[in-house]
Amino acid sequence: MNLDLRIPMGLMFTFTGAIMTTWGIKTNGDTTLYAKSLGINANLWWGLVLLVFGLTMFLLGQRSQRRLAKEPPPSVEEGEVRRGH
Repeated sequence: MNLDLRIPMGLMFTFTGAIMTTWGIKTNGDTTLYAKSLGINANLWWGLVLLVFGLTMFLLGQRSQRRLAKEPPPSVEEGEVRRGH
């Protein structure tokens, strides 16, 4: 199985970032909610960071999967013993 770990990680971070970004946009004008963070909409900014990170991880994982699909499988030479696979 050649599943790249960056694909599910990227999906998880993208999903979490989308939720946080949506919440940050929805509560953008609420000054009492963001009083503890000096008026900075932390949900919006960290949601955007998570979105960018998640999409980057997902795209890198997809690129790796496409590259692996194009490569021919490694050949086993006659008499060579493969261990651990």
